[in-house]
Amino acid sequence: MGKSRSAVIIGAGHNGLVCAFYLARAGYRVRLLERRAVVGGAAVTEEFHPGFRNSTASYTVSLLHPKIIGDMTLADHGYRVIERPISNFLPQPDGGYLKLGGGLARTQAEFARFSAKDAAALPAYLDALEVAADLLRDLVLACPPNVGDGMDMIVAALKQGRRVARLSLEQQRDLLDLFTKSARDVLDSWFESEAVKAAFGFDAVVGNYASPDTPGSAYVLLHHVFGEVNGKKGAWGHVVGGMGAITQAMARVVQAMGVEISLESPVARVLVNGGRAVGVTLESGEEILADVVAANVGPKLLYQRMMDTTDLPADFVKRIGAFKTGSGTFRMNVALSALPDFSCLPGTGEHHQSGIIIAPTLDYMDRAFIDAKRDGWSREPIVEMLIPSTVDDSLAPEGAHVASLFCQQFAPTLPDGRSWDEEREAAADRIIATVDAYAPGFADSVIARQIHSPLDLKRKFGLVGGDIMHGHLSLDQMWAARPVLGHGAYRGPVKGLYMCGAGAHPGGGVTGAPGHNAARAILKDGSLTGWLRGRA
Repeated sequence: MGKSRSAVIIGAGHNGLVCAFYLARAGYRVRLLERRAVVGGAAVTEEFHPGFRNSTASYTVSLLHPKIIGDMTLADHGYRVIERPISNFLPQPDGGYLKLGGGLARTQAEFARFSAKDAAALPAYLDALEVAADLLRDLVLACPPNVGDGMDMIVAALKQGRRVARLSLEQQRDLLDLFTKSARDVLDSWFESEAVKAAFGFDAVVGNYASPDTPGSAYVLLHHVFGEVNGKKGAWGHVVGGMGAITQAMARVVQAMGVEISLESPVARVLVNGGRAVGVTLESGEEILADVVAANVGPKLLYQRMMDTTDLPADFVKRIGAFKTGSGTFRMNVALSALPDFSCLPGTGEHHQSGIIIAPTLDYMDRAFIDAKRDGWSREPIVEMLIPSTVDDSLAPEGAHVASLFCQQFAPTLPDGRSWDEEREAAADRIIATVDAYAPGFADSVIARQIHSPLDLKRKFGLVGGDIMHGHLSLDQMWAARPVLGHGAYRGPVKGLYMCGAGAHPGGGVTGAPGHNAARAILKDGSLTGWLRGRA
């Protein structure tokens, strides 16, 4: 038996850990290199104030693929998810509110308070959404057909195209709408109530620096509904212990398999020799050689900062230069002395265990984007608040709480040469005031806060442009064109180099799919290499 093949993986985020698992299971010697002092990438739990812990960046779970959960036996290593009783709670400026989720009948009853027509339309809308979500679920673990791969591309295209061909004409039309139209255009065709449209439209701007009027924004809405929690499609939940519990469990699994994890080991350069990636150089100067290099970092970070452009095709360098990043995200964690008390729904209740959305209409979301484009950030930002301590008492002292504030429409780069270092506190104040307007007293209850502006996200997690998706989820940067057409099958433009992060299909979110799919591509190529060596 020959010597086992080796792989080095840049970045010990969840996708890197997933990739390491499948490679190690196949017999590879794997070493994970992590720049920070903790595994997990953006899926980590940290204490940000004495006694207060929270998911630092990514903050809720739905998209982590069931196959990966099962293959890695994560439930045996502490992975447990508590489902939200309702999906979202949207306070309205007129003193009303809307709750989304908790079952079809219950949501219809909520919608009926705003529009009987919308309540009646809901089942057909959810059916259309589910058809499209099921298609995405089928494609999540499929390698996109890669331009230039000859018969492999044709076979993959035919196989994946059959899924669409089996849909009825009406379903194909719905699918085309969701992939090409703006969220407003799609939602206007189904509903009349502004509150109802906002309840669905919020997903279209999550991690998407765009207006709900932007063509293609309907797909981002769809991207956030193809997951599941505990077997329930489309549900979202809280991982006990925070998002770091996922990656810590993954780390325990792969370390037990012999994977070496090197913390505080930032990679400076991918080593290329004879047109092939042969390892990496750390910032310390240490060289690590391997048969395979897999990168769980964004395409811009990999190709513009970790590689010599002379090792890459000129057109590829140009295309990566044009690859769009910047999710318009501003992320905060706050320690609270008490739960927020909403004017529209006083007292404690299930709404505190849901996603609390401050974005009452599509027009509100559009204005937030316009403000951010002009001024850098919106004075009426889009805010999603989760309070995980309502279901997980390990996160805060008794009687106190932690909240995640996930905020949209904050420019990756501020205009007029201004820096986020100068404006992060003012932006944070504005976010707190936005919540306080709907829950008076909220600002006074804030004991401490942890702020991550787009610049902070870049510095701390290596997210270029502060982009939580590693690149826009626009039509020109999806599926076989993610990140660049001709390299949508997880293989870089240099042999032996692979992409296993969210900059590859299917994109951002804690899915594990890029790591899974990249490992499969590596193993396929490794088998072919072994066969060729045997024939030599």
